[in-house]
Amino acid sequence: MSEAITPEVFNHLVELAALALDPQEAEYVRKQLNNQLKAIHELEAIPLEGDIAATSHGVPYTAAISPAPREDVWLPYPDPKGILAQAPDTSDSYIVVPDIPHTTLE
Repeated sequence: MSEAITPEVFNHLVELAALALDPQEAEYVRKQLNNQLKAIHELEAIPLEGDIAATSHGVPYTAAISPAPREDVWLPYPDPKGILAQAPDTSDSYIVVPDIPHTTLE
């Protein structure tokens, strides 16, 4: 199987993500991503019967073995002005963060 993520594709993705990788790091990450894709393809090749239900966990959580979900309770912080006083810039009780410079992607 040829590599799904070629050096050219990987370099394009690195540029889109604005990552700074030296060549050795980039090659290591690219190989690891290709290994992950290979493992995914191997899992996809496992034949499964159509009546197998999708699951997010191998053990079913029944009421008999699971605690009841806790009640969601809103607990306001006792001193929000103290937190805001630590921020370098605030506006209308919000912390103002600097803009992230964006570049136009082609």
